[in-house]
Amino acid sequence: MKRPRLATLTVHGLEPKQDPLTRALVQPIYQSAVFGFKDADQGAAIFAGKEHGYFYTRLGNPTHTALEERMAVLEGGESAVAFASGMAAIATVTLSLCRSGDRIVSSYPIYGGTHQLFKELLPRLGIEVIYVDATVFPEEAKRVINKRTRMVYLESPANPTLTMVDITRARRVARLFAAKVVVDSTFATPYHQCPLEMGADIVVHSGTKYLGGHGDTVAGVAVGPKKFCEEMKSVILRDLGGIISPLNAWLLLRGIKTLAVRMARHSENALRVAQFLEAHPKVRRVYYPGLPSHPQFDLAQKQMRNGFSGMVAFEVKGGREGGRRLLNHVNLCTLAVSLGSVDTLIEHPASMTHSTCTSKELREFGISESLVRLSVGLEDPDDLIDDLQTAFKKV
Repeated sequence: MKRPRLATLTVHGLEPKQDPLTRALVQPIYQSAVFGFKDADQGAAIFAGKEHGYFYTRLGNPTHTALEERMAVLEGGESAVAFASGMAAIATVTLSLCRSGDRIVSSYPIYGGTHQLFKELLPRLGIEVIYVDATVFPEEAKRVINKRTRMVYLESPANPTLTMVDITRARRVARLFAAKVVVDSTFATPYHQCPLEMGADIVVHSGTKYLGGHGDTVAGVAVGPKKFCEEMKSVILRDLGGIISPLNAWLLLRGIKTLAVRMARHSENALRVAQFLEAHPKVRRVYYPGLPSHPQFDLAQKQMRNGFSGMVAFEVKGGREGGRRLLNHVNLCTLAVSLGSVDTLIEHPASMTHSTCTSKELREFGISESLVRLSVGLEDPDDLIDDLQTAFKKV
């Protein structure tokens, strides 16, 4: 049988599997902290790495394994590791690659939590982070990448301005000094983009968002080479302990089964809403990769497939006060951070998700005081447009 297409992979993986004990179609939740050994010899062999087996959930759990196998298949990677959150995934990948004295070259803008990690924690560990504008990343990165660079970190599409990075060209720059390319592909998911196919070494996701899809779980995933994932799990993750719970792993597996149909609808709805916003007289600018007006529309068409995901950002006329009035008068859209849920969520990045950025950093990242971020859900798009239209009357 030839390799199944992505929608089939989200449901079955490479082939349909049933629980070997009961033939249950749904992966069981192994809600156990500890697993017993059949005898002392087996226990010693497992601890010595001579035999595979589960013995303590911080170091492995069958539900974790099922999730990791599915994500590796979806991203086209050799292996995967699941984490307690997206930030746990990013931090663990970073600490697995970098040591004191190393340099990270990162595109900007990026998620506020990642920026805080790069700005506050990593310098304490002697790890330097240099930022480069995503729109000119491959060219400008050449000026700052050097022999101390261990990681090139990209977020594409970026949070919150939907800026794109040319992953293939960025990989060529990283190869100049054998740096690893890590891509946060949370906004795109494997349905819209597979960074490993474009030369990235590792891809990370906040599974809390589109992968879970229902706003009921917090999780993270990293996909990459088998050796790297095994070392990351057996050293950094083992010691820091940022593991996902079996229940959250199971919720993520459940969410992934509907990923393809959800992302198709998210993308359709977002395009409709973006087109409405672009034509609205009280909107100064719309950021959406699926609009021809997006400055990187051609790159988005090359790197993304099946549409352009469900994230839209836009600048409201009237500055911060205009955005505040809009947020205070939506009804169907929920004023909340996070994204990727079936519900439409709306927020103000400068005062919420990116509030830890200084005014200078916000300007450099292209995040204006009037910028509003919209995670378009699965409601009827006409109802979402009606809700925004009513709220705009108060702006």
